[in-house]
Amino acid sequence: MADSSFDIVSKVERQEVDNALNQAAKEISQRYDFKGVDASIAWSGERIEMRANSEERVKAVLDIFQSKLIKRGISLKALDAGEPQASGKEYRISASLQEGISQDNAKKVAKVIREEGPKGVKAQVQGDELRVTSKSRDSLQEVISLLKGKDFDFALQYVNFR
Repeated sequence: MADSSFDIVSKVERQEVDNALNQAAKEISQRYDFKGVDASIAWSGERIEMRANSEERVKAVLDIFQSKLIKRGISLKALDAGEPQASGKEYRISASLQEGISQDNAKKVAKVIREEGPKGVKAQVQGDELRVTSKSRDSLQEVISLLKGKDFDFALQYVNFR
């Protein structure tokens, strides 16, 4: 019998982020406490730009966007938001989405699987993802529950379970 496997990836569904951004923009345009503060949120190339006329307001825009991401099932670990920066009369926060598992992070995950996972499970780095293989599907499910119990500083998804 062939080995079973699955891939560990760190990807964000762009359409869901876009939907969350549009919902946040709509809420910002309709809420009473944002009237007259020139608050906005929009894509700026691959980054997300949030603007308002005070530091508190721009942080509130970020908070609304984060709540919309959570409702859409997107981990906040994938959102890398900077600090508010003054730019003329307005404050801005620039945020980006982190995708792919870096080599260092992949090595951390592989080390956890090696040290704490069941015997006979192998993890190998393949580009920006990690392939986990084993003869037993039960062992693979143990690895998934082990990794879900760990708190990494990046989002993980489990795909291609074969």
